[in-house]
Amino acid sequence: MDNSFASLIQPANSVLILLPSKPYFDQVAAGLALFLSLRDKKESQIHCPSPMTVEFNRLIGVNKISDELGNKNLVIKFVNYKAEDIERVSADVAAGELQLTVIPKSGFASPKREQVEFSFSGVSSDTVILVGGANESHFPQLVSKELDGAKIIHVGTRALSLSSQKQVFSFARPSSTVSEVVAGLIKEGGFGMDADIATNLVMGIEEGSQKFSSQEVTAATFETVADLLRSGGKRIPPRLSREEFPTGSIPGEEVGPQKKSDAPKDWLEPKIFKGTSIS
Repeated sequence: MDNSFASLIQPANSVLILLPSKPYFDQVAAGLALFLSLRDKKESQIHCPSPMTVEFNRLIGVNKISDELGNKNLVIKFVNYKAEDIERVSADVAAGELQLTVIPKSGFASPKREQVEFSFSGVSSDTVILVGGANESHFPQLVSKELDGAKIIHVGTRALSLSSQKQVFSFARPSSTVSEVVAGLIKEGGFGMDADIATNLVMGIEEGSQKFSSQEVTAATFETVADLLRSGGKRIPPRLSREEFPTGSIPGEEVGPQKKSDAPKDWLEPKIFKGTSIS
């Protein structure tokens, strides 16, 4: 039986990519690369239980990472509006479009726009890809009954340790980074590789390997990066914060009071030079 990564993804109808809690930059880069590579072929979603912080903003597609586990059912909620004030809710189809009408009781106001909240629930994905992580504590979503029956695949640099009896197809390989592993799987599977995907992987490898200084970096790592650069990948360095610039180097920046010089007093006084006439 062929259990290659491509053969497991091919029959999937919907793919859910799960990032671990408090993920590293490399793991987010690898997960986004997989998402961008698969989304044109499969219905795909990428989820992380932790919010994305500023450090991830340079990754392409980071806005696609959802903090909601589910895309099956649309949930409409009225925030700070009493349910007993509603007389009934009707559903109609007009010109092929579904229209829901909320009818309040006589004498009561309808919900305001800002009181309407949309969310999703239920997981329709039949294939789940876990990116990075080491054990179940990194993937709290695994205990959800929504994932029962889904095919679970793990991608990382070390095998995932699970106490449950869930079957996991592991593609853990010794590598410098998870991004290097994902680059190999995308290439082996013949999935799409464009400039955006390659750029995320280049940044993931560089960041995760500490600028190629870690002991896990091999000749294969540099070969992978070379292939990614040939595919249009770019090296995008992190932006420096204001605190990392020398004082006074930023135009318009207010500079605090200067420390009084400890130089001798006569050094700070104007100098008078007298010439000597030569007859």
